[in-house]
Amino acid sequence: MGDDRTFVIVGASLAGAKAAEALRNEGFGGRVVLVGAETHPPYERPPLSKGYLLGNEEVANAYVHEIGWYADHDVELILGATATEVNRADRMVSLDIGGTLHYDKLLLTTGSRVRELDLPGRELDGVAYLRTMGESTHLRERLREGTQVLIVGAGWIGLEVAAAARQHGASVRVVEVDSLPLRRVLGDEVAAIYRDLHQAHGVTFHFEAGVRELGGSAGKVTDAVLSDGTEVPADLVLIGVGVAPNVELAKAAGLEVERGIIVDEYLRTSDPDIYAAGDVAEFWSPLLRQRIRVEHWANALNGGPAAAASMLGQNKPYDWVPYFYSDQYTSSPLIGMEYGGFVAPGGYDRVVFRGSPAISADADPEFIVFWTQQGRVLAGMNANIWDVQDDQIQPLVRAGHAGATVDLARLADPSVPLTDLLEHREYA
Repeated sequence: MGDDRTFVIVGASLAGAKAAEALRNEGFGGRVVLVGAETHPPYERPPLSKGYLLGNEEVANAYVHEIGWYADHDVELILGATATEVNRADRMVSLDIGGTLHYDKLLLTTGSRVRELDLPGRELDGVAYLRTMGESTHLRERLREGTQVLIVGAGWIGLEVAAAARQHGASVRVVEVDSLPLRRVLGDEVAAIYRDLHQAHGVTFHFEAGVRELGGSAGKVTDAVLSDGTEVPADLVLIGVGVAPNVELAKAAGLEVERGIIVDEYLRTSDPDIYAAGDVAEFWSPLLRQRIRVEHWANALNGGPAAAASMLGQNKPYDWVPYFYSDQYTSSPLIGMEYGGFVAPGGYDRVVFRGSPAISADADPEFIVFWTQQGRVLAGMNANIWDVQDDQIQPLVRAGHAGATVDLARLADPSVPLTDLLEHREYA
């Protein structure tokens, strides 16, 4: 006897596509509908500021699945459509292209959108954001030798675009309200490494500054006035000041929403038939014993299948170690890194380096750095050192969040295997 249930996924994102894949892999035989606002099939976002933006990858390499996969696995892919309403009483989703979809279970993977700046001159040609495939394509076409690029915001997107722009031969200025790039995420010690990295490649930083207005000629951006009155040239302005979760659909449906859609450790919302995953979900982390919202690729990759398992009644907690990665530059000095764990701003008392983080023109830094609190490892980042995150760093992170401490002198000693640092092996 067939399964007559319908599972609807709103958001043809990485999380949504991986959830659909997981449903089929787990043997769900009912109807699966995946709805997306963009006209591209589901794609991964990291290439938009990395390989695709650099010109090293084709657009199809970013797709989660080959386009034929959806039909082959009986997944109904509805693109160019936005869900406008969720009627929880009737279990119906309305679409802006007309029609409704009945659901037995609903998954919201609506992601996030860029935060826009309300600046004089924001409408000028050459003012750009980076969130979608189309926006990445537009940037890729504009990054050329001699282009004067101004980047507003020294977060991950801003710095990755800065690296890509320099590799295309553009000149780059970065304006940042804080005193260092990525300081809220990484703290002063590691943020300074990224400042030095980009300065070594000729990037000019304007710290503790904002943009007052953008100037232009014949409808095109030509310059910017910073908050301190400094005027700088700009043929292209990339604004990268963060994202906001797309919670409006959930809020209108009466679901509990705070910094994101509130879900439990099974990614269930306040409605037991509705789930949420990816950027939009503020989930209860069993590891951290708090609710967090994570805007990174790995959360979408893992959260989508975790939500699918819960929709199928498997009741497996989403006990995931937050993880992200970044690659900046392809010529020395360069940093490819992975980060595992979670530390709130100011939530650590020691930064422990293992190896040398020094930036030089003829050698890439190789180090691991740990953020610790009273001897407990809360997060660890490996830079230009590989195959240590899953088996060595993340066990230390799990142990640290469970209360285990390590000897910080041995943690800093490259001659001591990381796997030898935990006395209580049940944490590993």
